[in-house]
Amino acid sequence: MAGKNQTGAPLKTTLLLPTLNEIEGMKAVMPRVKPEWVDEIVVIDGGSTDGTIEYARQMGYRVEHQTKTKGITGAYQEALPLLRGDVVISFSPDGNSVPELIPALVTKMKEGYDMVIVSRYLGGAKSEDDDMVTAFGNWLFTTMINVLFGGHYTDSLVMFRGWKKDIVGSLMIHVPRAGFEPLLSIRCAKDKRRVSEIPGDEPKRIGGKRKMDPLKNGMDILRLMWSEKFGAKTK
Repeated sequence: MAGKNQTGAPLKTTLLLPTLNEIEGMKAVMPRVKPEWVDEIVVIDGGSTDGTIEYARQMGYRVEHQTKTKGITGAYQEALPLLRGDVVISFSPDGNSVPELIPALVTKMKEGYDMVIVSRYLGGAKSEDDDMVTAFGNWLFTTMINVLFGGHYTDSLVMFRGWKKDIVGSLMIHVPRAGFEPLLSIRCAKDKRRVSEIPGDEPKRIGGKRKMDPLKNGMDILRLMWSEKFGAKTK
């Protein structure tokens, strides 16, 4: 049902921000996010010591602490049961995600899609944060997901996307080391879920350090695709 949850009520949206020492990006980006765009803003923090938590609370966001796991995959694992929205928008507060695209993303989700991706490679959009390695990796893995699992993506790995929270349970999604985004893209393609994309630039990150190791992450994604295609368990 377009724009409504399973009970027939209007869809509620949660903006989810995984953080670990992102104070510079938070201060530059989050004042541009208007509270009325979503129903709740939740920060899942992995142990920041630079003032990120205090700033988030100052802005009125709900802060949850990642205590059982480490890394962004663990952040999703711990945050998902705590979110109140029917639709989750995963958002990078380090400058990589453009906040002004949130209303368009919410509007598209309310058309009845199970997932909407803000693609860095659709309709003239571009990534200013890519280097040669990450650009090639994004193209390669998106092409492989399309070929192996019947997807129609231009960007299967980007964090900035909206997705219905109930599909996580219905697709029996866990969060492997390769990350939530490629797994969600694969499972939605396999299950022929209704998916769309909107174009959106990816600016350079602000402050801090990139926490993703491209080579290690690439190997994890390859293992994930192998397990999803041939049935081996992924850890």
